[in-house]
Amino acid sequence: MSTSGAANAAIVVVDYGMGNLRSVWQALVRVAPDRQVLVSADPAVVASAERVVFPGQGAMPDCMHEIEARGLRAAVLEAARNKPFLGICIGQQMLFEHSEEGDVTGLGVIEGDVRRFPAARMVDDAGNRLKVPHMGWNEVRQTRGHPLWKGIADGSRFYFVHSYFVAPVDASCVVGTTDYGLPFTSAVARDNIFAIQCHPEKSALAGLAMLGNFVAWKP
Repeated sequence: MSTSGAANAAIVVVDYGMGNLRSVWQALVRVAPDRQVLVSADPAVVASAERVVFPGQGAMPDCMHEIEARGLRAAVLEAARNKPFLGICIGQQMLFEHSEEGDVTGLGVIEGDVRRFPAARMVDDAGNRLKVPHMGWNEVRQTRGHPLWKGIADGSRFYFVHSYFVAPVDASCVVGTTDYGLPFTSAVARDNIFAIQCHPEKSALAGLAMLGNFVAWKP
């Protein structure tokens, strides 16, 4: 896995100590073998990147703490404003204003909250209890077109691991939904940002197609 302080990388995966970095890096290298892909915790490298991937695993309060402690907040916010930006899992959740997980404030890039799956709704159509976290393969319904959906059939299955989901204020930014006890927003997009709750790096051909689309995307 390439980690570096060198500037001007084509694609930078933000390393704040909480992401599934190796899998994300490997998937990006696979879909973009002719591009430089770096994993970096250096704000200058993030700032100089052509495009930025913001992954995440773990608890939202810990992730927000690490972003601040490593001095990455300003670089991530700037990337979210002006270059192709892909948020993955908690990397999606941190873009929102507030999370019920730890009652923590997010980056506030997108208006809305992050909510826990409600226990009362965690029942499938047959009346069986659904486990939280939501873990495994599930369908993503494309609610509107987007370049990152290119070549991916509506209803394709992606891999999820999460206990919380985003609830945007502006419904027009929703580009994908998934059912797990209730329909929830699984993908959002606005301007140069695309963010998804699932893990495309673990989602076989559909996930690789999405990452390839991100590498080619010119918002």
